[in-house]
Amino acid sequence: MTTRAPKKNAADEAGDRRAQGAALYVYCLGEREQLSALFEEESLPASVEEGAALELVEAAHLAAVVSSVPLSDYGEGAIEARLADPAWTAARALSHQQAVEFFARVADVVPLRFGTIYLTRERVAAMLEENADALGAVVERLRGREEWGVNVYADRDALKEKIVEASERLRGMAQQAEAAAPGQAYLLRKKIESLRADESRAEMKRVASEVETELGAAAEGAARLRVFKDESSERGEAVAAKLAFLVARGRFEEFREAAESLAARRAPHGFRFELTGPWPAYNFAATEQSNE
Repeated sequence: MTTRAPKKNAADEAGDRRAQGAALYVYCLGEREQLSALFEEESLPASVEEGAALELVEAAHLAAVVSSVPLSDYGEGAIEARLADPAWTAARALSHQQAVEFFARVADVVPLRFGTIYLTRERVAAMLEENADALGAVVERLRGREEWGVNVYADRDALKEKIVEASERLRGMAQQAEAAAPGQAYLLRKKIESLRADESRAEMKRVASEVETELGAAAEGAARLRVFKDESSERGEAVAAKLAFLVARGRFEEFREAAESLAARRAPHGFRFELTGPWPAYNFAATEQSNE
C-alpha cells in the first residue's frame, strides 16, 4: 500500500525555503487568469537556476512568475559579489530575459528587472495584494503593446562634411560668404570650419528630438535611454540617441514605416537608424518592486 504525503500549504513551503536557505526570484507579473493558462502547457522556459521550476504566486486578480534560488548566491550581500562575475551574470541574465520574453509574447505582463528577490511566497503575495490597483493599471496600459527600440547612429566624418547644408546656422553663414567680399568671405569660411564640430553635436541632438517626436506620434509612449559619453557603435559611429517606444501591435506597420521614412531622410547627412525588438516593456513598467 502506498501513502501520499499531505499537500503543503504556503506557510509550510515558506518554512521549507528558509530551512533550505532559499528565496524566490521574480520574473514578471500579470493577470492570474492569463498566466495560469500558460502553466498548463507542457513546455515552459528554464529558470535562472538549473533544476528549479517556474512557479506562480497568486493574489487578488494578479500572479507573479517565480522560481526558487539559493540565498547563498542571491541573498543580501551575496548577489552583489556574484554580479561582479561576468560569466555568472550573463548566463542568468539570458535565462531571465528568455523567461520574460516567453510570457510577454502571449500575455500582458509587467517585466521586472534582473535580480528581483523576495524571501517568501507570502511577501510576493502581499506585494501583489497591496499594489493590486497600481499593478493592474500598468498591465492595462501594456495590454496589446510591445516595446521597440530605435538606436540612432551618426557617421562623424560624413556628418561634418554635410553639416553646412544640414545646419540652418551654417547654411546662412555659407550664403553670406557667397555674397561677401573676398576678405569677409574668407573669415566667414574659417568661422564655418571652426563651428563644424559644435554644429555636428547640435545636429545629433536635433535629430534625437525629431525621432522622439515623429515616432512618438505612431506609438503609445516614448522614453529616452541613457547614452554614455563617447559611446560608439560596432562600426565606430557616434551614438546620437537610444530611444524606446511602446507600440500597439496593430500599429506596428505604421510605426515601422515612419521609422524607415525618417531614416531615409536623414541618411544623406550621415545618420543610420537601427530598429530592435519587440521586447518586454521594461521601460514602460512604471510600477516596479524592489528586493525584499
